[in-house]
Amino acid sequence: MAHFGYGEPRFIFYPPASWTLGAIISAIVPWRFGSPVYIWLVLILAGSSMFVLVRQWLPRSDAIFAAVLYALNPYHLVIIYWRSAFAELLASCLIPLLLLFVLKAADGERRAWLPVSLVLAAAWLTNAPAAVMIHYSLALLILFFAWRRRSPELLLVSAGAILLGACLAAFYLIPAIYEQRWVNISEVISAGSRPQDNFLFIHTTDRDHDAFNRIISWIAVLEIAATLIGAWAARKWRQSRPELWNALMLWAVASILVMFPVTALLWKYLPKLEFMQFPWRWLLCLSMIFTLFVTVGLRRWWMRTSVCALAVLVIALAWVRIQEPWWDNRWDLKEMRDNLIDQIGYEGTDEYSPVGADPTAIDKTAWKVRVDGTAHAAMHVYKWDAESKYFTADMSAPDPLALKLFAYPAWRAEVNGRAVQTGFRESTGQILIPVEAGMNRVQVTFARTWDRKLGGWISLITAILFVGLTVADKRRRI
Repeated sequence: MAHFGYGEPRFIFYPPASWTLGAIISAIVPWRFGSPVYIWLVLILAGSSMFVLVRQWLPRSDAIFAAVLYALNPYHLVIIYWRSAFAELLASCLIPLLLLFVLKAADGERRAWLPVSLVLAAAWLTNAPAAVMIHYSLALLILFFAWRRRSPELLLVSAGAILLGACLAAFYLIPAIYEQRWVNISEVISAGSRPQDNFLFIHTTDRDHDAFNRIISWIAVLEIAATLIGAWAARKWRQSRPELWNALMLWAVASILVMFPVTALLWKYLPKLEFMQFPWRWLLCLSMIFTLFVTVGLRRWWMRTSVCALAVLVIALAWVRIQEPWWDNRWDLKEMRDNLIDQIGYEGTDEYSPVGADPTAIDKTAWKVRVDGTAHAAMHVYKWDAESKYFTADMSAPDPLALKLFAYPAWRAEVNGRAVQTGFRESTGQILIPVEAGMNRVQVTFARTWDRKLGGWISLITAILFVGLTVADKRRRI
């Protein structure tokens, strides 16, 4: 239903974890409760991962506070109420686990690298920008610990974990990488979504864009200030755990710097970094560090309460003074719902539209099949699903048929049981199917291309290898 019925291969490129979880939830509860249930579930998972991390060093009560603060930190509230970036919210569950397993690996626990690879695979399957951020964070932490402990072995083992994680996620990664040439993926970093348009306190010609940027900038200032205050207050902790304190500070400083224009060259030249789009996305990592330092450094409850109250105040002022949380009103949402019920569809995204497609030139009310010429035809559509179309066309003369469907190399067409070569209309990018005079039975199917098959086999073999390594490690420990 994307692009008002012309379709898009979104789920080839968008990681599957969040929308699969959403589909499962919507199959259990009424759809109107889908978003609240998803949000609560993910926040509980994020808080739980933070609890497990903090419980390594602090009492249960402190770990509970850290869990609640991390789950409801200011950036998470922005994700929920302003952005609805549910995949990125799900990725927040992985940040504390990354630090936990990296610390275990740095302490010499070889089996910790298997969970690290699982975290990396989960990151790719959850949110691609977050996965890029998590991999750069891993590189930073590993370089630090390898340097402090004079252990080049850490670099080799971490490289193995990265490779293992990528192979586990290959069923998504390989098609997403290979099929980028088939879509306008460069639109991801078009004007307004480029890193240079989204540094903190940046100004553009878009008023609404700048309003949200002010919100996220003040949230960043709040978390930066609380992080630095908490780090200073945790200086006694630095004496007992100097490596951990220094690693967190290095990670925090890096996360802060990349949100400012001074690092513009890094965003331009570091591999895939620009595809994160928004430098303030590094608040996902900073929020975890902010939570740790506040929990460790500010041990008095009135101090912690003050931080929480200030965070709520900043959110409330941004809500009232700068920009309301969401720009669509109830009537906009009703129109979208009605369009789905009436099979009209909804607006798609430019970066997932196939090469040659022009979403601005489409006819929203076009028939599903029509003759792209002068011949007369009697047509009947029997099936029109997301990945399969079946119809008949009784033609008065040979002519191509134009479908209400964007052309994409994965579509395969058969006419009267015989494979035919499809074309596309130059003006819109619609798929064209040549047919002969007389009765034509046309079957159009979204095929599983070689890259998807290869990715699936790599993931399956790697999963079997992973289980084997886990079982072997368990037996060795026994």
